[in-house]
Amino acid sequence: MGKKLTDKVSWVGKTDWELVKFHGDEYSTHRGSSYNSYLIRDQKTVLIDTVWQPYDKEFVTRLKQEIDLKKIDYIIMNHNEIDHSGALPELMREIPDTPIYCTANGVKIIKGHYHQEWNFVTVKTGDSLDIGESKLVFVEAPMLHWPDSMMTYMTGENILFSNDAFGQHYATESLYNDAVDEAELFAEALKYYANILTPFSPLVMKKIKEVLALNLPVDMICTSHGVIWKDNPAQIIESYLKWADNYQENQVTLVYDTMWNSTRKMAEAIAEGIRHADSSITVKLMNAAKEDKNDIITEVFRSKAILAGSSTINNGLLFSMGGILEMMKGLKLKNKKAAAFGSYGWSGESVKQLTKALGEGGFEVVNDGLRLLWVPDEEGLASCVEFGKQFAGAL
Repeated sequence: MGKKLTDKVSWVGKTDWELVKFHGDEYSTHRGSSYNSYLIRDQKTVLIDTVWQPYDKEFVTRLKQEIDLKKIDYIIMNHNEIDHSGALPELMREIPDTPIYCTANGVKIIKGHYHQEWNFVTVKTGDSLDIGESKLVFVEAPMLHWPDSMMTYMTGENILFSNDAFGQHYATESLYNDAVDEAELFAEALKYYANILTPFSPLVMKKIKEVLALNLPVDMICTSHGVIWKDNPAQIIESYLKWADNYQENQVTLVYDTMWNSTRKMAEAIAEGIRHADSSITVKLMNAAKEDKNDIITEVFRSKAILAGSSTINNGLLFSMGGILEMMKGLKLKNKKAAAFGSYGWSGESVKQLTKALGEGGFEVVNDGLRLLWVPDEEGLASCVEFGKQFAGAL
Protein backbone atom coordinates (compact mmCIF):
# COMPACT_ATOMS: atom_id res chain seq x y z
CA MET A 1 0.00 0.00 0.00
CA GLY A 2 0.98 3.63 -0.36
CA LYS A 3 2.59 5.68 2.39
CA LYS A 4 0.94 8.98 3.30
CA LEU A 5 3.21 12.03 3.12
CA THR A 6 0.44 14.58 3.73
CA ASP A 7 -3.37 14.44 3.77
CA LYS A 8 -3.32 14.82 -0.01
CA VAL A 9 -0.10 13.12 -1.13
CA SER A 10 0.98 9.48 -0.91
CA TRP A 11 4.12 7.64 -2.01
CA VAL A 12 3.18 4.72 -4.27
CA GLY A 13 6.63 3.75 -5.57
CA LYS A 14 8.84 0.69 -5.34
CA THR A 15 11.90 0.14 -3.12
CA ASP A 16 14.47 -2.05 -4.86
CA TRP A 17 16.81 -3.49 -2.23
CA GLU A 18 18.40 -5.95 -4.67
CA LEU A 19 19.54 -3.50 -7.35
CA VAL A 20 23.33 -3.59 -7.84
CA LYS A 21 23.73 -2.05 -11.32
CA PHE A 22 21.93 0.78 -13.08
CA HIS A 23 22.06 2.34 -16.57
CA GLY A 24 23.05 -1.10 -17.84
CA ASP A 25 26.39 -1.70 -16.14
CA GLU A 26 27.35 1.98 -16.03
CA TYR A 27 26.38 2.80 -12.44
CA SER A 28 26.88 0.73 -9.30
CA THR A 29 24.16 0.80 -6.66
CA HIS A 30 25.76 -0.62 -3.52
CA ARG A 31 22.76 0.38 -1.41
CA GLY A 32 19.95 -0.42 -3.85
CA SER A 33 17.52 2.25 -5.00
CA SER A 34 13.88 3.22 -5.18
CA TYR A 35 11.55 4.35 -7.94
CA ASN A 36 9.38 7.00 -6.37
CA SER A 37 5.89 7.59 -7.69
CA TYR A 38 3.36 9.87 -6.03
CA LEU A 39 -0.43 9.98 -5.87
CA ILE A 40 -2.17 13.31 -5.20
CA ARG A 41 -5.80 13.34 -4.10
CA ASP A 42 -7.34 16.83 -4.21
CA GLN A 43 -10.58 17.60 -6.06
CA LYS A 44 -8.71 16.01 -8.95
CA THR A 45 -6.53 12.91 -8.63
CA VAL A 46 -3.04 12.99 -10.11
CA LEU A 47 -0.30 10.37 -10.50
CA ILE A 48 3.26 11.71 -10.75
CA ASP A 49 5.70 9.36 -12.50
CA THR A 50 5.64 5.54 -12.44
CA VAL A 51 8.32 2.90 -11.76
CA TRP A 52 10.85 0.81 -13.66
CA GLN A 53 9.46 -1.69 -16.18
CA PRO A 54 10.37 -4.92 -14.27
CA TYR A 55 7.94 -3.81 -11.55
CA ASP A 56 5.12 -2.61 -13.85
CA LYS A 57 2.56 -5.29 -13.01
CA GLU A 58 3.30 -5.06 -9.30
CA PHE A 59 2.99 -1.27 -9.49
CA VAL A 60 -0.40 -1.35 -11.20
CA THR A 61 -1.71 -4.07 -8.84
CA ARG A 62 -0.66 -2.06 -5.78
CA LEU A 63 -2.07 1.15 -7.28
CA LYS A 64 -5.44 -0.60 -7.73
CA GLN A 65 -5.39 -1.40 -4.01
CA GLU A 66 -4.84 2.30 -3.34
CA ILE A 67 -7.42 3.77 -5.72
CA ASP A 68 -9.85 2.95 -8.52
CA LEU A 69 -7.61 3.62 -11.52
CA LYS A 70 -10.49 5.24 -13.40
CA LYS A 71 -10.49 7.98 -10.78
CA ILE A 72 -7.02 9.13 -11.87
CA ASP A 73 -7.69 12.37 -13.74
CA TYR A 74 -4.16 13.19 -14.84
CA ILE A 75 -0.74 11.55 -15.14
CA ILE A 76 2.33 13.79 -14.91
CA MET A 77 5.59 12.46 -16.29
CA ASN A 78 8.43 14.68 -15.11
CA HIS A 79 11.00 12.58 -16.99
CA ASN A 80 10.64 9.56 -19.22
CA GLU A 81 13.74 7.47 -18.82
CA ILE A 82 12.58 3.87 -18.47
CA ASP A 83 13.13 3.74 -14.70
CA HIS A 84 10.34 6.35 -14.40
CA SER A 85 8.09 5.60 -17.36
CA GLY A 86 8.51 1.83 -17.50
CA ALA A 87 5.10 1.04 -15.99
CA LEU A 88 3.19 3.40 -18.32
CA PRO A 89 2.24 0.74 -20.92
CA GLU A 90 0.82 -1.54 -18.21
CA LEU A 91 -1.05 1.38 -16.62
CA MET A 92 -2.36 2.79 -19.90
CA ARG A 93 -3.86 -0.58 -20.82
CA GLU A 94 -6.22 0.05 -17.90
CA ILE A 95 -6.87 3.78 -18.44
CA PRO A 96 -5.89 4.47 -22.08
CA ASP A 97 -7.50 7.91 -22.41
CA THR A 98 -6.06 9.52 -19.27
CA PRO A 99 -4.11 12.66 -20.23
CA ILE A 100 -0.35 12.51 -19.77
CA TYR A 101 1.27 15.88 -18.97
CA CYS A 102 4.91 16.22 -19.99
CA THR A 103 7.26 18.45 -21.98
CA ALA A 104 7.37 18.41 -25.78
CA ASN A 105 10.59 16.39 -25.57
CA GLY A 106 8.80 14.08 -23.15
CA VAL A 107 6.21 13.25 -25.81
CA LYS A 108 8.99 12.39 -28.28
CA ILE A 109 10.76 10.17 -25.77
CA ILE A 110 7.60 8.32 -24.65
CA LYS A 111 6.70 7.67 -28.29
CA GLY A 112 10.29 6.61 -28.98
CA HIS A 113 10.17 4.11 -26.15
CA TYR A 114 6.66 2.68 -26.36
CA HIS A 115 5.40 3.63 -29.83
CA GLN A 116 1.94 4.56 -28.54
CA GLU A 117 -0.34 7.51 -29.36
CA TRP A 118 -1.63 8.30 -25.91
CA ASN A 119 -3.44 11.48 -24.87
CA PHE A 120 -0.46 13.81 -24.44
CA VAL A 121 -0.68 17.34 -23.07
CA THR A 122 2.55 19.31 -23.53
CA VAL A 123 3.55 21.83 -20.88
CA LYS A 124 6.32 24.38 -20.45
CA THR A 125 7.74 26.45 -17.59
CA GLY A 126 5.05 28.51 -15.88
CA ASP A 127 2.11 26.39 -17.04
CA SER A 128 -0.10 25.15 -14.23
CA LEU A 129 -2.84 22.64 -13.59
CA ASP A 130 -5.66 23.48 -11.17
CA ILE A 131 -6.54 20.39 -9.15
CA GLY A 132 -8.77 21.97 -6.49
CA GLU A 133 -7.30 23.53 -3.39
CA SER A 134 -3.82 23.19 -4.90
CA LYS A 135 -2.23 23.96 -8.22
CA LEU A 136 0.56 22.08 -9.92
CA VAL A 137 3.12 24.40 -11.53
CA PHE A 138 5.55 23.03 -14.12
CA VAL A 139 9.20 24.03 -14.40
CA GLU A 140 11.21 22.67 -17.32
CA ALA A 141 14.71 21.48 -16.44
CA PRO A 142 16.21 20.32 -19.75
CA MET A 143 19.40 18.26 -19.46
CA LEU A 144 18.96 17.68 -15.73
CA HIS A 145 19.72 15.10 -16.84
CA TRP A 146 17.67 14.36 -20.02
CA PRO A 147 16.19 16.76 -22.61
CA ASP A 148 12.65 16.15 -21.34
CA SER A 149 13.26 16.66 -17.62
CA MET A 150 10.98 18.94 -15.62
CA MET A 151 9.91 19.52 -12.04
CA THR A 152 6.41 19.98 -10.67
CA TYR A 153 5.61 22.26 -7.73
CA MET A 154 2.45 21.75 -5.67
CA THR A 155 1.04 24.89 -4.06
CA GLY A 156 -0.55 24.69 -0.65
CA GLU A 157 1.48 21.60 0.25
CA ASN A 158 4.71 23.39 -0.79
CA ILE A 159 6.12 20.22 -2.35
CA LEU A 160 8.67 20.17 -5.17
CA PHE A 161 8.47 16.95 -7.18
CA SER A 162 12.03 17.16 -8.48
CA ASN A 163 12.41 13.87 -10.35
CA ASP A 164 16.12 12.97 -10.74
CA ALA A 165 17.42 16.23 -9.26
CA PHE A 166 18.41 15.88 -5.58
CA GLY A 167 18.03 12.08 -5.70
CA GLN A 168 20.23 9.17 -4.73
CA HIS A 169 20.34 5.47 -5.52
CA TYR A 170 19.55 4.50 -1.95
CA ALA A 171 17.01 1.95 -0.74
CA THR A 172 15.13 2.76 2.44
CA GLU A 173 11.75 1.92 3.91
CA SER A 174 11.93 5.04 6.05
CA LEU A 175 11.29 7.49 3.17
CA TYR A 176 12.60 10.66 4.85
CA ASN A 177 16.12 12.11 5.03
CA ASP A 178 16.08 12.47 8.82
CA ALA A 179 15.20 8.77 9.25
CA VAL A 180 18.30 7.33 7.57
CA ASP A 181 22.05 7.32 8.17
CA GLU A 182 23.12 10.84 7.17
CA ALA A 183 26.67 9.82 6.19
CA GLU A 184 25.34 7.08 3.88
CA LEU A 185 22.76 9.44 2.44
CA PHE A 186 25.20 12.20 1.54
CA ALA A 187 27.74 9.71 0.21
CA GLU A 188 25.11 8.40 -2.20
CA ALA A 189 23.86 11.90 -3.06
CA LEU A 190 27.41 13.02 -3.89
CA LYS A 191 28.09 9.87 -5.93
CA TYR A 192 24.84 10.44 -7.83
CA TYR A 193 25.77 14.03 -8.63
CA ALA A 194 29.38 13.22 -9.53
CA ASN A 195 28.53 10.39 -11.92
CA ILE A 196 25.28 11.64 -13.48
CA LEU A 197 24.92 15.41 -13.22
CA THR A 198 28.50 16.72 -13.38
CA PRO A 199 28.46 17.32 -17.18
CA PHE A 200 25.44 19.57 -16.70
CA SER A 201 26.77 21.59 -13.74
CA PRO A 202 26.35 25.01 -15.45
CA LEU A 203 22.73 24.13 -16.18
CA VAL A 204 22.22 22.88 -12.61
CA MET A 205 23.47 26.18 -11.22
CA LYS A 206 21.30 28.21 -13.59
CA LYS A 207 18.14 26.19 -12.99
CA ILE A 208 18.45 26.19 -9.19
CA LYS A 209 18.95 29.97 -9.18
CA GLU A 210 15.94 30.32 -11.47
CA VAL A 211 13.76 28.24 -9.13
CA LEU A 212 15.04 30.03 -6.02
CA ALA A 213 14.21 33.38 -7.64
CA LEU A 214 10.54 32.34 -7.71
CA ASN A 215 10.61 32.50 -3.88
CA LEU A 216 8.40 29.44 -3.58
CA PRO A 217 8.19 27.95 -0.09
CA VAL A 218 9.51 24.38 -0.18
CA ASP A 219 8.55 22.18 2.76
CA MET A 220 9.40 18.91 1.02
CA ILE A 221 11.42 17.78 -1.99
CA CYS A 222 10.00 14.56 -3.39
CA THR A 223 12.69 12.97 -5.56
CA SER A 224 12.36 10.04 -7.93
CA HIS A 225 15.14 7.97 -6.32
CA GLY A 226 16.04 7.59 -2.66
CA VAL A 227 14.84 9.70 0.24
CA ILE A 228 12.33 12.51 0.40
CA TRP A 229 13.94 15.67 1.76
CA LYS A 230 11.58 16.71 4.57
CA ASP A 231 13.92 17.88 7.34
CA ASN A 232 15.57 21.12 6.13
CA PRO A 233 15.15 20.37 2.40
CA ALA A 234 17.27 23.44 1.61
CA GLN A 235 20.38 21.48 2.63
CA ILE A 236 20.44 19.40 -0.55
CA ILE A 237 19.83 22.51 -2.67
CA GLU A 238 22.82 24.16 -0.97
CA SER A 239 24.90 21.03 -1.58
CA TYR A 240 23.99 21.05 -5.28
CA LEU A 241 25.02 24.70 -5.58
CA LYS A 242 28.43 23.78 -4.11
CA TRP A 243 28.84 20.66 -6.24
CA ALA A 244 27.88 22.53 -9.40
CA ASP A 245 30.46 25.25 -8.78
CA ASN A 246 33.65 23.46 -9.96
CA TYR A 247 33.66 21.50 -6.71
CA GLN A 248 36.85 20.37 -5.04
CA GLU A 249 38.13 19.36 -1.62
CA ASN A 250 41.71 19.37 -0.37
CA GLN A 251 42.27 15.93 -1.85
CA VAL A 252 44.54 14.27 -4.41
CA THR A 253 43.53 10.93 -5.88
CA LEU A 254 45.95 8.59 -7.64
CA VAL A 255 44.17 6.36 -10.13
CA TYR A 256 46.31 3.64 -11.67
CA ASP A 257 46.53 0.13 -13.03
CA THR A 258 49.58 -2.10 -12.79
CA MET A 259 50.77 -5.40 -14.27
CA TRP A 260 53.63 -6.54 -12.03
CA ASN A 261 53.23 -3.96 -9.25
CA SER A 262 55.90 -1.55 -10.52
CA THR A 263 53.33 1.17 -11.25
CA ARG A 264 51.69 0.48 -7.87
CA LYS A 265 55.04 1.01 -6.13
CA MET A 266 55.41 4.28 -8.03
CA ALA A 267 51.92 5.36 -6.92
CA GLU A 268 52.69 4.66 -3.27
CA ALA A 269 55.99 6.56 -3.42
CA ILE A 270 54.38 9.53 -5.19
CA ALA A 271 51.68 9.57 -2.50
CA GLU A 272 54.40 9.61 0.14
CA GLY A 273 55.95 12.64 -1.55
CA ILE A 274 52.64 14.50 -1.60
CA ARG A 275 52.14 13.86 2.11
CA HIS A 276 55.71 15.02 2.87
CA ALA A 277 55.08 18.26 1.01
CA ASP A 278 51.66 18.98 2.52
CA SER A 279 50.30 16.76 5.30
CA SER A 280 46.92 18.53 5.16
CA ILE A 281 46.11 16.98 1.78
CA THR A 282 43.95 13.86 1.81
CA VAL A 283 45.64 11.35 -0.51
CA LYS A 284 43.76 8.35 -1.91
CA LEU A 285 45.07 5.53 -4.11
CA MET A 286 42.64 3.61 -6.31
CA ASN A 287 43.47 0.71 -8.61
CA ALA A 288 41.19 1.19 -11.60
CA ALA A 289 41.08 -2.56 -12.31
CA LYS A 290 39.96 -3.45 -8.78
CA GLU A 291 37.92 -0.51 -7.47
CA ASP A 292 34.36 0.29 -8.49
CA LYS A 293 34.53 2.76 -11.39
CA ASN A 294 31.77 5.00 -10.02
CA ASP A 295 33.48 5.20 -6.64
CA ILE A 296 36.67 6.24 -8.46
CA ILE A 297 34.76 8.96 -10.34
CA THR A 298 33.29 10.20 -7.05
CA GLU A 299 36.78 10.56 -5.53
CA VAL A 300 38.06 12.28 -8.69
CA PHE A 301 35.10 14.68 -8.47
CA ARG A 302 36.05 15.50 -4.86
CA SER A 303 39.73 16.05 -5.69
CA LYS A 304 41.53 19.24 -6.58
CA ALA A 305 44.06 17.18 -8.53
CA ILE A 306 44.61 13.64 -9.75
CA LEU A 307 47.50 11.50 -10.90
CA ALA A 308 46.87 8.85 -13.54
CA GLY A 309 49.20 5.87 -13.81
CA SER A 310 49.55 2.91 -16.13
CA SER A 311 52.08 0.37 -17.27
CA THR A 312 52.63 0.25 -21.03
CA ILE A 313 51.08 -2.67 -22.90
CA ASN A 314 51.00 -3.14 -26.67
CA ASN A 315 52.26 0.42 -27.12
CA GLY A 316 49.31 1.73 -25.11
CA LEU A 317 47.43 1.90 -21.81
CA LEU A 318 46.06 -0.81 -19.61
CA PHE A 319 42.39 -1.49 -20.31
CA SER A 320 40.93 -0.14 -17.07
CA MET A 321 42.74 3.21 -17.38
CA GLY A 322 41.43 3.71 -20.89
CA GLY A 323 37.90 3.22 -19.62
CA ILE A 324 38.14 5.47 -16.58
CA LEU A 325 39.75 8.27 -18.60
CA GLU A 326 36.91 8.07 -21.11
CA MET A 327 34.42 8.41 -18.24
CA MET A 328 36.29 11.43 -16.86
CA LYS A 329 36.31 13.08 -20.28
CA GLY A 330 32.56 12.69 -20.62
CA LEU A 331 31.96 14.37 -17.25
CA LYS A 332 33.59 17.65 -18.40
CA LEU A 333 35.34 18.17 -15.07
CA LYS A 334 36.65 21.67 -14.39
CA ASN A 335 39.20 23.32 -12.10
CA LYS A 336 41.34 20.23 -11.51
CA LYS A 337 45.06 19.67 -12.06
CA ALA A 338 46.70 16.43 -13.13
CA ALA A 339 49.83 14.55 -14.15
CA ALA A 340 50.73 11.04 -15.30
CA PHE A 341 53.14 8.31 -14.31
CA GLY A 342 53.91 4.71 -15.17
CA SER A 343 56.43 1.92 -15.57
CA TYR A 344 57.48 0.30 -18.83
CA GLY A 345 59.71 -2.45 -20.19
CA TRP A 346 60.71 -1.48 -23.72
CA SER A 347 58.47 0.98 -25.58
CA GLY A 348 56.98 3.13 -22.79
CA GLU A 349 54.20 5.13 -24.49
CA SER A 350 51.70 5.04 -21.61
CA VAL A 351 52.73 8.23 -19.79
CA LYS A 352 52.59 10.33 -22.96
CA GLN A 353 49.17 8.89 -23.80
CA LEU A 354 47.88 9.44 -20.27
CA THR A 355 49.09 13.04 -20.36
CA LYS A 356 47.31 13.65 -23.65
CA ALA A 357 44.10 12.04 -22.38
CA LEU A 358 44.14 14.13 -19.20
CA GLY A 359 44.47 17.32 -21.24
CA GLU A 360 41.63 16.25 -23.52
CA GLY A 361 39.56 15.50 -20.41
CA GLY A 362 39.74 19.11 -19.25
CA PHE A 363 42.46 18.74 -16.61
CA GLU A 364 45.24 21.29 -16.25
CA VAL A 365 48.30 19.09 -16.81
CA VAL A 366 51.14 20.45 -14.65
CA ASN A 367 54.10 18.49 -16.08
CA ASP A 368 55.13 15.86 -18.64
CA GLY A 369 54.76 13.03 -16.14
CA LEU A 370 57.16 10.44 -14.75
CA ARG A 371 58.06 7.09 -16.29
CA LEU A 372 60.46 4.48 -14.95
CA LEU A 373 62.02 1.50 -16.68
CA TRP A 374 61.24 -1.96 -15.24
CA VAL A 375 60.95 -2.26 -11.44
CA PRO A 376 61.78 0.93 -9.51
CA ASP A 377 64.87 0.61 -7.28
CA GLU A 378 65.67 2.87 -4.33
CA GLU A 379 66.78 5.64 -6.63
CA GLY A 380 63.64 5.24 -8.73
CA LEU A 381 61.36 5.34 -5.69
CA ALA A 382 63.20 8.43 -4.44
CA SER A 383 62.46 10.10 -7.80
CA CYS A 384 58.78 9.21 -7.29
CA VAL A 385 58.78 10.81 -3.83
CA GLU A 386 60.36 13.93 -5.33
CA PHE A 387 57.81 13.90 -8.15
CA GLY A 388 55.04 13.81 -5.53
CA LYS A 389 56.55 16.74 -3.66
CA GLN A 390 56.81 18.78 -6.84
CA PHE A 391 53.27 17.90 -7.81
CA ALA A 392 51.97 19.05 -4.42
CA GLY A 393 53.94 22.26 -4.87
CA ALA A 394 52.15 22.93 -8.16
CA LEU A 395 48.68 22.79 -6.59
